Amino acid sequence: MRLEEVQILLKARRRQLAEELAELTKPPEAGSNLSFGKRIGEGTTEAVERISSTAAARSIAAALAEVDRALVKVDEGTYGLCDDCGVPISSERLEAMPSATRCVTCSARRSAH
Repeated sequence: MRLEEVQILLKARRRQLAEELAELTKPPEAGSNLSFGKRIGEGTTEAVERISSTAAARSIAAALAEVDRALVKVDEGTYGLCDDCGVPISSERLEAMPSATRCVTCSARRSAH
């Protein structure tokens, strides 16, 4: 895949993630009551949904940061090189995950910590 194609793909993914994040982080509607009462009711259900949304928002924000880093690497001319060890990231990995900024080995090492 050419760098221009990668950049277009990454920018499209960035827009999608930003829209998802905006939707998840918009304030609750006026009049909604979030509480953790002793009984399961509408307020508790909404509160649990809000916690799930917060976790999803964190995950989307992390993915957005990865895409932003990959876009910076495209601009710097370092796209395709591992941020940690500097070796080339396999084309298969980049094809599957265009936002990858680490090789498989370094990525696995990071997630083990």
